[in-house]
Amino acid sequence: MKQSLYNITEQQRYLLSEIELMEGELTPELEEQLTITATQLESKSIAYLEVITSRESFNSAIDIEIKRLQALKKRNSNLVSRLKENLLFAVKTFGDFEVGFSKFGTRKSTTVEVEDINMLPKEYKTIKVTESANKAAIKKALQAGEDIEGCYIKENQNLKIN
Repeated sequence: MKQSLYNITEQQRYLLSEIELMEGELTPELEEQLTITATQLESKSIAYLEVITSRESFNSAIDIEIKRLQALKKRNSNLVSRLKENLLFAVKTFGDFEVGFSKFGTRKSTTVEVEDINMLPKEYKTIKVTESANKAAIKKALQAGEDIEGCYIKENQNLKIN
């Protein structure tokens, strides 16, 4: 019968608590169950490791594909920009023209250009401020024994696979 890693772990905990209740005495039945549980845990862990390795490899392949597609998109965008510039140059040189159902021409638009933002009066500036916690400084202060309200160092346990 195949069990989940959770069930195997729970069974192991139960067996260990039984051994504690019996003040460390290990019966042949408990020893056999511990061996079975340990074997199941080992095989299930190996299966998990295979899936983890496979998925991490797949994610790496996805990252590589994303970079490839981003480069392809950039090349296509640059090509579109150059083609539009060429058409604009043609319209400026020869004037408006039609080809089939498509009309080529220009339209006017305006943009505001600011040469030096520092020279602008305050009423024409927007100041954006974002605040974030300096976690490195907070960690250093907490480790030095300072008490900072609302801050603490949390210990995590991360999976390590060698």
